[in-house]
Amino acid sequence: MGRGFETVVGFLVLCVSGVFLFFAYTHSVQDLSSGYTISASFDRIDGICLGADVKIGGVKVGTVKKITLLPESYLASVQMQIASGIKIPKDTTAAIVSEGLIGKKFVSLSPGGEENTLEDGGVLEHTQGAINLETLIGKMMFSSETK
Repeated sequence: MGRGFETVVGFLVLCVSGVFLFFAYTHSVQDLSSGYTISASFDRIDGICLGADVKIGGVKVGTVKKITLLPESYLASVQMQIASGIKIPKDTTAAIVSEGLIGKKFVSLSPGGEENTLEDGGVLEHTQGAINLETLIGKMMFSSETK
């Protein structure tokens, strides 16, 4: 009951781990291939990269598909792939936010009240760029006056 038993138990542990990883992967990956693309322009996108989440109310509804610099305005254009079942109102606001003080960044969408929704290739007009925490802390430290 020595080595043979340990080998069988090790094999079973590996099989269970493989099944768990497969289950976790298939239930966490959202299929966005049937979705549609929208874009938004930001003055700053610090921390956003390809594949970053796009969320509404903390729920993932898409991913960042492409990032380019608009040469005429020097704004960063972010293309987002949105799941097909999600309809985005035209007056939605997009903001670059982080999950915490030093968490990863994502695009947060705040839907407006307009009934018309964006189609494939639509553009969000209302945006708020990333807030640079280091700059804010520096301004706070050097602008405080001692009395």
